[in-house]
Amino acid sequence: MSHNRDAWVSQRAYSLWESEGRPEGRGESHWLQALREFEQLELTKASPDGNDLIAKLKAAGRLMRIYDEPVPEVENERQRKAVL
Repeated sequence: MSHNRDAWVSQRAYSLWESEGRPEGRGESHWLQALREFEQLELTKASPDGNDLIAKLKAAGRLMRIYDEPVPEVENERQRKAVL
């Protein structure tokens, strides 16, 4: 096992435990959930903190806004070429 993976899973499992009010006897389920989350991050090749995914989503959002803008009406071929 990778030290980085174990450290990430351990920290995430602890965070899950705290967020649920530190219940007794849930350590294994928190560890397994954290491990599944880590494996999903690995499959998507996202960074553990999500920064690369956030950047990609922001870039996609900018592209979507560009394509969502209405195309202005044109009266002739000259205006159409200027718009495109």
